[in-house]
Amino acid sequence: FKMCPGRVISKLLCSGEKEVDLAVQSAKAAFKIWSQMSGMERSRVLLEAARIIREQREEIATLETINNGKSIFEARVDIDISWQCLEYYAGLAGSLAGEHIQLPGGSFGYTRREPLGVCVGIGAWNYPFQIACWKAAPALACGNAMVFKPSPFTPISVVRLAEIFTEAGVPKGLFNVVQGGVATGQFLCHHPDVAKISFTGSVPTGIKIMEMAAKGIKPVTLELGGKSPLIIFSDCALENAVNGALMANFLTQGEVCCNGTRVFVERKILDVFTKEVVKRTQKIKVGDPLLEDTRMGALINRPHLDRVQGFIKQAKEQGAVVLCGGDLYVPDDPKLKNGYYMRPCVLGNCTDDMTCVKEEIFGPVMSILPFDTEEEVVERANNTKFGLAGGVFTRDIQKAHRVVAALKAGMCFINNYNVSPVELPFGGYKASGFGRENGRAAIEYYSQLKTVCVEMGDVESVF
Repeated sequence: FKMCPGRVISKLLCSGEKEVDLAVQSAKAAFKIWSQMSGMERSRVLLEAARIIREQREEIATLETINNGKSIFEARVDIDISWQCLEYYAGLAGSLAGEHIQLPGGSFGYTRREPLGVCVGIGAWNYPFQIACWKAAPALACGNAMVFKPSPFTPISVVRLAEIFTEAGVPKGLFNVVQGGVATGQFLCHHPDVAKISFTGSVPTGIKIMEMAAKGIKPVTLELGGKSPLIIFSDCALENAVNGALMANFLTQGEVCCNGTRVFVERKILDVFTKEVVKRTQKIKVGDPLLEDTRMGALINRPHLDRVQGFIKQAKEQGAVVLCGGDLYVPDDPKLKNGYYMRPCVLGNCTDDMTCVKEEIFGPVMSILPFDTEEEVVERANNTKFGLAGGVFTRDIQKAHRVVAALKAGMCFINNYNVSPVELPFGGYKASGFGRENGRAAIEYYSQLKTVCVEMGDVESVF
């Protein structure tokens, strides 16, 4: 493998209406087999898939780096989270059950937890392999089949996941991959044999998917964008808070939906915090993502790089100050000269009404905002249409719990950031979407309850 930024790696045909129908029908046939297997039987297959991913970690991580542009260091973490997710739901598969309820006169009722059928997963380009596992693992554990459409910008690694599921022993067609953009997604959402849609991506696309799903009364899980607050109190452990701010802004070139890009810093420590963040940001090594010491690779494509640069330009026009970075970066290696690289950026002198503070940039751009009181910062933190995540750094644990309780966000962090164990539910409030991925909560979104009422005596008629 070699990094060749700006060059075509491979070409894939978009799946049209015919191909989408074939994928759905293939999944539908496999569902009949898979859904009748016991939870323990499904568990063994998922464990085998996890084993293969773990065994091929380096190869898949390299593929993902070329697919997305993130550093190989980060890609390995993504692959580890992926196999852990499969292991976690393999562990739950055998324990999925309903409950028995005793009723008067010896009668009783019980519930059955049943799969939905063919589920559609539509992934984003920032975590292609990991998102596919986050959606496939609970779906398959519950007995569903899945048709997955990756982003057209990152089509490659999910195909490898489909091969791994096949090698692990799932029925043929249980996990299908279709390729394409908007049209392919529309065919999936409108297909009458699709039971559920899970989407990760932008708010505008999420709205359209919800509208399409509504016509077929299909349940949806939406994991959308964010403009999350990271609150740094003066009583924090400063070095830890700086580390948290870097983790909250610069992973995967800043292309992370739950990033804490509005960094609110208590005025008492504004200068010392800002100075340290700038110093550390300037040391982040940008370049060839396949090199072991690279910590920031290339952005996904030229239009997105131009969009991020446009946000920085607008921020300066509105009065923000570029404290470091924000400019294009050209690596010394001539084969990387056409890459979509930029230096990570820290913006100071920011106010809540600036575009860079209100809108999701989805790039390596941190905005620092001062605050004075807890009440003030909570109100400002919640003054957004988004509600995906939020973070607090403080040594006062009572204050930490008090603030996260007040934040209108689905995923909150105390003295850390962007840590997403598969055991914990992940998802947002407000325009950031609804439904949950990961944890036991995801089981609710990939299964349905059937209630059975059993009468042990004679029916008492009112007629």
